Amino acid sequence: MKKRLWIFAFVILLILSGVIGCSQPAAPPSGGGGEESEAPEFDGEILLGIMVPVTGSEATYGKDMENAMKIAADEINAAGGVLGKEIKFTLGDDGCDPQMCTAAASKLVSSEVVAVLGGYCSGATIPALKIYGDAKIPFVITAANSTQIIDENPGWAYMINSPGYHQADAASDCFEELGVEKLAFVHQGDGFSENLAELTRDEWKDRGHEVVAYDVVNKGEQDFSSLVTKIRSSGAEGVYWTAYHADGALLIKQLRQGGYTGEITVADGSSSVQLLEIAGSAGEGVYCTSPPVVDFLPKAKQFISAYNAKYGQEPGPYAGLAYDGVYLMADAIERAGSTDPDAMREALSATDNFETLSGAIAFTPKNVLEESNFITIKGEGGKWVLVD
Repeated sequence: MKKRLWIFAFVILLILSGVIGCSQPAAPPSGGGGEESEAPEFDGEILLGIMVPVTGSEATYGKDMENAMKIAADEINAAGGVLGKEIKFTLGDDGCDPQMCTAAASKLVSSEVVAVLGGYCSGATIPALKIYGDAKIPFVITAANSTQIIDENPGWAYMINSPGYHQADAASDCFEELGVEKLAFVHQGDGFSENLAELTRDEWKDRGHEVVAYDVVNKGEQDFSSLVTKIRSSGAEGVYWTAYHADGALLIKQLRQGGYTGEITVADGSSSVQLLEIAGSAGEGVYCTSPPVVDFLPKAKQFISAYNAKYGQEPGPYAGLAYDGVYLMADAIERAGSTDPDAMREALSATDNFETLSGAIAFTPKNVLEESNFITIKGEGGKWVLVD
């Protein structure tokens, strides 16, 4: 009797074990039957650094660039990421200041990013070149464009905003079309504005025209009365402001209030609509040698809509280039087949007319754009309009 009970218990145990043993986890839905998962599955992540000013006088530009990069990453990740990995960002705030830039670059290097995007102020971008070069970290520069970057680049930085000599050509073309012969320059002595003023001054003279004033003012200057008097007495038919929008707007207001009636053109550092807002009626008729602002790019409609939806505001002047920079870097990593530094660098150098919102990207041997992407815009009714 005991033996039969023991056998019966053993059989029951086997049956239970078989049931449990045959039980398997549910398989994920396949493409042929069930619904596909909305979110892609990633095998790890790719950490990229963003170096822009998010504090200080140029924080608006920097935050705008960061926002645009995040939209690009969202789109890329939704499509499966890069090499099956998700793009992630870590931020380094350069504050548009050389010392802050050094700290930001060092922070990003220690965070073990595989590449960096950004660079708004040239003066706060140049110190990072050696830091990233020594660490063998590719750096896609999405705004800064001083030719000093070209001179000091150890070979790991790639500029997708046209360099200063392209802008010098664009500015000279603009003033010639306006019939200007005598030109005055005003800069702020930083790596960007002084470099551009020098390049454009030299180009203007080479074209056989006259430079009647060439001045430097301090950042944050409030009273331009003596400069206005000097420009008026110089006989300048045009003024080229090569620095940033906040101070540029005040100079424009005081030039007009002081009776100056000549042409005024500002450089790409003043391409924000905030220049027109601050300048008010004095901003009417002001020209700008501008980066490829998304408002005037046919391919950018979807990006503008996505930016509005996510941030509740219009994208700024460098949003398109910042967005393009992320796609360029993602494409280079895909072509490299890894995040090996040398492979990424080689892929970036080999970029051949990669299509972006801002146009096709191809680099010279010095890692700058082969073709200029500058446009000319004009202040009308408190907004920028494209000059044909």
